[in-house]
Amino acid sequence: MKPTVPLAVHVLAMGIFAMVTSEFAVAGLMPQMAQGLAATIPQIGYLITAYAVAMALGGPVLTIALMRMPPKRALLLIFGIFLAGNALAAAAPGYAVMVVARVVTGAAAQAFFGIGLSVCAQLAAPEVRGRAIAVATSGLMLGTLLGLPLSTLVGERFGWRAAFWAITALAALAAACTTAGVPRLDRPADGGGFRGQADAFRKPRLWLALSSSMLVIGATFAAFSYFTPILTEITGFGAGTVPLLLIAYGAATVVGNNVVGRLADRHTSAVLLAGLVLNALFLVGFALLAHLSVAAVALMLGVGLVGVTMNPAMITRVQRAGNTGPLVGTVHTSFITIGVTIGSLGGGIGIELAGLRAPLWLGAALAAIGVLTVLPELRRGPEPAAEPEAHRAAVG
Repeated sequence: MKPTVPLAVHVLAMGIFAMVTSEFAVAGLMPQMAQGLAATIPQIGYLITAYAVAMALGGPVLTIALMRMPPKRALLLIFGIFLAGNALAAAAPGYAVMVVARVVTGAAAQAFFGIGLSVCAQLAAPEVRGRAIAVATSGLMLGTLLGLPLSTLVGERFGWRAAFWAITALAALAAACTTAGVPRLDRPADGGGFRGQADAFRKPRLWLALSSSMLVIGATFAAFSYFTPILTEITGFGAGTVPLLLIAYGAATVVGNNVVGRLADRHTSAVLLAGLVLNALFLVGFALLAHLSVAAVALMLGVGLVGVTMNPAMITRVQRAGNTGPLVGTVHTSFITIGVTIGSLGGGIGIELAGLRAPLWLGAALAAIGVLTVLPELRRGPEPAAEPEAHRAAVG
């Protein structure tokens, strides 16, 4: 019988969707939050930075602390931490408390990604592992496509606190579904305890894979972070049109994620190489033709199809180069977060130095560098996936 993606993987995608929605909510609620917390817009922007730093640094620490715990129990504990942090954000009396809330939720979200993707690898048969990862990471894509506009809509209608309470309710529902729908795992994650999982970081091949992921995401976010000003000030779209274009971009990421997920198992490095090359070409085209509306939209959608959609291939490559344990997964997500920071920060500096097209050129350059980190893998050939017997022994 042909292996399929387990239902539990879809349940984990729901948890990722809730946490990504919380991550992005601040971007759509800046004016209301600034007024409600007696803060400036830049200060509200720093909440996004605080969340990212907590993900990159706090996530691995929390993952290590939970490493001896059965994976399902760890996921439920992370849900508890996330729910507490998000509820604190919804009720925050002032800016300082909101910063604490964002740090707590950021660390919890990062740990959930790492442990959740490790659970996906254990639950799915090796021959459909890439598809399972694509299903799980669809929560990330849908967070961009649906989570951000829905949380913004709730915030505009009922206030920014209501948006955070709604996310808290969504996360509680995801926790309940995880309790009912994710099986207990008898076998520990691949790599064993902390020492066994940490040994994977002695492999240069793993560091090369982590660097590739950082550059893939950095290239995409250098452009994505500044789509709105580029589309309004260079292309000439009205402010009311841009949200619709961003929804179309989000839809393109969902399509691309599904396609990459189906190819990631057998053609991991080739998919990554193709994605980086195409992303570089789309970004160069966008930089040259941003003043033409049809070309700008088409090229922006192209970036959506081949940018963050590389996640299934990136994760598959990292798991094969290292292991499927939660520590490797969480550190990988930290590298992705660093890529987001490099892209968005570098794009902002580029705008100050050379104008609004600079982030697109920076993204193309990062993608081109990323190509160099994939070529050695193509020459060497991929590591084999885990044996099916190991998978069957994992699920109790």
